[in-house]
Amino acid sequence: MSGENIKNNANEAPEQELSEILRVRREKLSELREAGRDPFEITKFARTNWTSEIRDDYEAFENKHVAVAGRIMSKRGMGKAIFCHIKDDKGQLQLYVRSDAVSEQEFKDFRKYDIGDIIGAEGYVFKTKTGETSVHVERVTLLSKSLRPLPEKFHGMTNVELKYRQRYVDLIMSDESRRNFEIRSRFVSYVRRFLENRGYMEVETPVLNTISGGATARPFITHHNTLDMDMYLRIATELPLKRLIVGGIERVYELGRIFRNEGMDTRHNPEFTTVELYQAYADFNDMMDLFEDLLSGAAMEILGTYEIDWMGEHVSLAPGWPRMTMAEAVQKYLGVDFMAIDNDAEAVAAAKSVGVDMSGKEPTWGNALYECFDQKVEEKMVQPTFITMHPVDVSPLAKRSPKDKRLTERFELFICRSEMGNAFSELNDPIDQAERFRKQVELRNKGDEEAGMMDYDYINALEYGMPPTGGLGIGIDRCAMMLTGSDSIRDVILFPTMKPLDN
Repeated sequence: MSGENIKNNANEAPEQELSEILRVRREKLSELREAGRDPFEITKFARTNWTSEIRDDYEAFENKHVAVAGRIMSKRGMGKAIFCHIKDDKGQLQLYVRSDAVSEQEFKDFRKYDIGDIIGAEGYVFKTKTGETSVHVERVTLLSKSLRPLPEKFHGMTNVELKYRQRYVDLIMSDESRRNFEIRSRFVSYVRRFLENRGYMEVETPVLNTISGGATARPFITHHNTLDMDMYLRIATELPLKRLIVGGIERVYELGRIFRNEGMDTRHNPEFTTVELYQAYADFNDMMDLFEDLLSGAAMEILGTYEIDWMGEHVSLAPGWPRMTMAEAVQKYLGVDFMAIDNDAEAVAAAKSVGVDMSGKEPTWGNALYECFDQKVEEKMVQPTFITMHPVDVSPLAKRSPKDKRLTERFELFICRSEMGNAFSELNDPIDQAERFRKQVELRNKGDEEAGMMDYDYINALEYGMPPTGGLGIGIDRCAMMLTGSDSIRDVILFPTMKPLDN
């Protein structure tokens, strides 16, 4: 029973059938080893060209000798001629193997090769009668034996969860998955170039911290044996980066992993990637301009258009995105004018009157405004929209608005109901910052595991003086979802967090 005749997905095949496939493939490997032709003893293959180079420029390669390598993805023909397609990092190409063009032993072995095997082939380039660019093979070598069959080619990875657990198989079978991660890689590269061209310096800050700070999120806790102390995986890079602003690095950013011990769904993974950037002598308006330029520019460079389809919506990323305050958004969609309300009790009553659940929330004007937006208005944010001027109660690190001390100079960008990034005019008053930290500690002592901790060293840093600063945090995974049109964050994270299967 040859591998190419198996129709079932290996992971869905009946156990008995799969066991037979595995047995046959191992027997083939044993025969090769006994004959002194163990493919796993080969350490290198001198490839001259990618498959795509040959396929896309036939005139330049016609009749030229080439050496290609890749995984067998299809195989047909039995007699004296066999066709197969191999897949490498750049694409696929057809190989034509004739019994009179290779040695007797090579042809005998090649007939037994399975789909999934990795081979190297040398020969000259020609076109078949059907006009397909191919390599007429003169020498073929098995470089690695595939001991497990690939999923049936017309259906690919039919088990969605399995493709996240076995991404290596998903990448072999799905060009769409491969495209997603190529786009993600290009976006990360674009972000770095974009910021470097604007004079930003990339740095690395600790992943292990002695306190949890820089955001409101439940952290992962670990223990350092030598120091005999608990430590926290970082939930944000904000506080170390702002220390560098104090130190005189006026434009700084970090692109790296963040860890939050929270729920998992189509938009959240316990570990994810962000880029945080800070610019001295700037404010949140400068960050809005920068964010809009970055995302719209990335779409044009990577996709060649501002027009995208995501989450069942058609979205335009053409520059000129609307900006509205949170209070304006709540008034527009719920009819509640929070700016005309000047006390906590009336604000909470107004929120409850439009069906907002305030249970578990401190009954303040700021929390009432925020919950109205979060529960009732955010879902209406489809086209790119900056929501600005967030309440102080939910913004412990943002600078208060000079016009209304209940609000902060903060924005979040929403596209297709998803938060894409968060930015502030950074709070640089150490006295105000210490007081907000104390309020976070009070909430933590009351059982709020997402509340921040008191960071005395950060207060110490601010007391040396931090210039007015604009800061911006961007979710790389969300942006990758948008650019690839993916509905699940797991489609843009190579190895998403998964609960282990019972063995």
